[in-house]
Amino acid sequence: MLQQFNDKNRDLLVNINGKLLHRDQAGISPFDSAVQGGDAVWEGLRLYNGRIFKLVEHLDRLRSSALALAFKEIPSHEQIIGEISRTLEANSMFDGVHIRLTLTRGVKITSGMDPRLNQAGPTLIVLAEHKPPVYDRGGITLITSSMRRFPPDCLDPKIHHCNLIQSILAKIQANQAGADDAVMLDLSGFVAETNATHLFLVHQGEVHTSTCAACPEGITRATVLEICRKHGIPCFERDLSLTEFYRADEVFCTGTMGELVTVRSIDSRPIGGSETPMTRRLVELYKDLTAREGHVVVSKRM
Repeated sequence: MLQQFNDKNRDLLVNINGKLLHRDQAGISPFDSAVQGGDAVWEGLRLYNGRIFKLVEHLDRLRSSALALAFKEIPSHEQIIGEISRTLEANSMFDGVHIRLTLTRGVKITSGMDPRLNQAGPTLIVLAEHKPPVYDRGGITLITSSMRRFPPDCLDPKIHHCNLIQSILAKIQANQAGADDAVMLDLSGFVAETNATHLFLVHQGEVHTSTCAACPEGITRATVLEICRKHGIPCFERDLSLTEFYRADEVFCTGTMGELVTVRSIDSRPIGGSETPMTRRLVELYKDLTAREGHVVVSKRM
C-alpha cells in the first residue's frame, strides 16, 4: 500500500499561522520546534460533505496533548475551526478530504531544546488534501515489527505528538517484508496497535481491542466501540496477545485516514476465512454515522 500523488493537490494552499501559501512556497522556519525536535502535536481529520466527523473530539485531544507538553499558548477551538474553514474554502474543498492539523510550540529565538527559547507563540499548520481512505478496500496485510510501543512510564501515548520515529521504523520493516503495515507490541508482548492504526479482532461474535496503555486514545477506535454498544454487539478492551489475532475469526484496523479495513493476514498467516460479516456490518454502520454526523465547516460545494 503506497499512497500516490493526486493531481487535484498540485496547487494546494497550505495555512501556516493564518497565511495561505502555495504548497511549493509554504515555509516553516528552521527554528520552529517541529523542525528542531518534533516538538509538536497533531490530529488527522476527515471531511464528509462539508462536515468534519468528530471534530470537537479531535480538537479536545489536540488541546490535551498540548497541555501535557506544557505549551504556553493554545489556540481556541473556535480559532482553529475558523482556520480550517478558510483553508477548505480557499481550496474549494467539500468532500473526500483529509486534513493534517499540526500545532508546534513555535519558533525559537535560537537553536536548542529548551522550551524557554520559544517566545513567539505556537505555529498552527492546516494541511488539507484531496484524499479518499488510503487502504485497499479488499483488505491489508501486516507483519509484526520488532519495534515496541512505549508504556506511560517511558512516553505516555496519550500525548499525540509528532515524534513518529517508532512508527516510521516499524513501517520500514513492513515495507521490507512486502506488507502494508506493521503490528507493534507493548513491552509485555501484548498487541498495542499498528504503526498507523488501532487493531480489533472478532471472535465468536465478540469484538475485542487492546487497552490504551501503550497506544493513543483513538477517535475512530472509540467510535467503533460506541457503535458496538449502541447496536448490542459485545465488545471488550483488554490485553490481547498475537496468538489471539492469529486465530481470530476476523481482524480489522481503524483510523481517520483509512476508516475501517479488513486485515487479510498477519506474518503471512491468513486470518479467518473469506467472509467478514462483523467487519462489513461495522463498516456500514460507521459509513452511516459519518454521512449523518459532523461539524459543518463548509456550507456548500465550491
